[in-house]
Amino acid sequence: MFSYSRWTTREVAIGNLPMGGLNPIRIQSMTTTDTMNTLATVEQTIKMVNAGCEYVRITAPSIKEAQNLTNIKKLLSTKGYHVPLIADIHFTPNAAEIAARIVEKVRINPGNYIDKKKFASVAYTNDEYNQELEKIFKKFTPLVRICKEYGTAMRIGVNHGSLSDRIMSRYGDTPHGMVESALEFISMCENLGYHNLVISMKSSNPQIMIHAYRLLVATMIEKGMNYPLHLGVTEAGDGEDGRIKSAVGIGTLLADGLGDTIRVSLTEDPEYEIPVAKKLISRYLKKEDNLPNKSTSNLPFDSFNYQKRTSVPVSLFGGGQVPRVIVDFSKKQLKNPAILSEIGYHYSALLDKYTIHDIATDFVYFGNNLPHFNLPGSLKQLYNYETWLSIRNHPNTHPLFSLKEFLKAKERCSELNLIHLTTDEYWALKDKSCLLEKNTVIVLESTKNAKMSDMRTIYGDLLTQNYTLPIVIRYDYSTNDDEQFLLDSSTDVGALIIDGFGDGVWLNSKNVSNQQICNLTFGILQATRTRISKTEYISCPSCGRTLFDLQETTQMIRAQTNHLKGIKIGIMGCIVNGPGEMADADYGYVGSGVGKITLYRGKEVVKKNINTENALDELINIIREDNNWIDPPLI
Repeated sequence: MFSYSRWTTREVAIGNLPMGGLNPIRIQSMTTTDTMNTLATVEQTIKMVNAGCEYVRITAPSIKEAQNLTNIKKLLSTKGYHVPLIADIHFTPNAAEIAARIVEKVRINPGNYIDKKKFASVAYTNDEYNQELEKIFKKFTPLVRICKEYGTAMRIGVNHGSLSDRIMSRYGDTPHGMVESALEFISMCENLGYHNLVISMKSSNPQIMIHAYRLLVATMIEKGMNYPLHLGVTEAGDGEDGRIKSAVGIGTLLADGLGDTIRVSLTEDPEYEIPVAKKLISRYLKKEDNLPNKSTSNLPFDSFNYQKRTSVPVSLFGGGQVPRVIVDFSKKQLKNPAILSEIGYHYSALLDKYTIHDIATDFVYFGNNLPHFNLPGSLKQLYNYETWLSIRNHPNTHPLFSLKEFLKAKERCSELNLIHLTTDEYWALKDKSCLLEKNTVIVLESTKNAKMSDMRTIYGDLLTQNYTLPIVIRYDYSTNDDEQFLLDSSTDVGALIIDGFGDGVWLNSKNVSNQQICNLTFGILQATRTRISKTEYISCPSCGRTLFDLQETTQMIRAQTNHLKGIKIGIMGCIVNGPGEMADADYGYVGSGVGKITLYRGKEVVKKNINTENALDELINIIREDNNWIDPPLI
């Protein structure tokens, strides 16, 4: 956990492109076309392959689609494309058994392949539970034997939102339940002498997804298993939010050294997923991270459950408070209050007042730069120590010290003092008494390439030494690629926040606007579920089962509901990705037929088969009935 090394898994043959073992981390995606439309599916597959996709998944919801995989494969071959194909199976063992004779890999979901998912609470005795397993084994055996005969690989793809009623009754809606669901099917495969397996533990919640994969690996190691892992955050959504959630989930596990293939599930055309996946993987192509060896065999925090590090409250930082956001304005022209709209404070000259957005920074760092206008009363200001001395009697002003300044300072702020400390300075600090100072917060910065691992070593030491002062995570990036900055920072910050570290976040990039940085920071905290500041959309990436235009529909729903802070809305193309895959969504919008939508409150159907043109209005009416609707702001 403290220095990068990739976990070595067994190699699995998938056509002519093996994965696991010493092979590179592979990239895959999924077609969104109707599987029965052979030409459209082939054309989209070619776009994906040309973008860098190495495995292509295609839905096979029934026998006819499974049979048509033959035509798709033949047409691809005539065009010179021999990419391994994966059949995506839900509910239909007979389709899986046909597909396994045609494609290089099949994906089955233990929660709905033979097993039942009706959201029923059933109390199983041990005998009844084992009887259910025996029934599943008998019905699952033919597929395993076909895979053995044809050399077909299999992914046992567990999804958090579609755990079977049987698993839920015993283990609950937990990472533990996800792991047990996979192990049951792994055990059945091993009993039949079949080991050509890949395992996944997907969730739309990155926190649950990370904990499930880590727990799976720990359990497999105990049992002497090393099956390769497919990583993904399911139903991540679109745009910036989808990329942030994917980076927090996938990036964290890649940084842990886990993962043999990845899929970034965005509600966008599949070829746009590939560049994102490439950028996530690019950081782990080098085998060494050049970190000092400060690792320990005793992990001082729980990597399987979220628990925030205990810290003393200092002003807005620490204790039970949400992580705070700092944005750097030290190089800005501070002549017009309108500039603060970049960080969520909208000034009205007519009313001479500020309106504060839900995504508004808590602290702004001015350095030595003094504003020429009145600031919002709630905005906390940070200044370099020498500058702060000249304005120390002004409200909401606090000093940022270098370590040397802090140790020599004759005057400090009675409420809040911040010390900027690099990780190298931390390790070089022989007398750490300053870490026990009252009213003090450390702004901890890593200057290493492997920023997250570097910072995690400090986290481990702080826990071991029982230092409880609040810590702000600070990272500076120099990339000219906005998307790479988003992915890198989401990985570096998200991993630490999910491990319970960090009372604040301060991101810098000379090539990215303050507005982007502010939105990104709040997006990372939202993805880690540690600070909710906006509506969350759990939208699937579409596939051949989808019954409406997911991209268009997601944007339509977002335009009408994106002011509903804290509400989670699931947008699913079909019933397979319906109430289960929405997991913890508050409301659901699910395709149930051509031009028809079914609406959910949680996992409960509220209205069935509504015409598409009326569905959004009906969804808003349900939100109103629950007193969760507010009118959008005028800004």
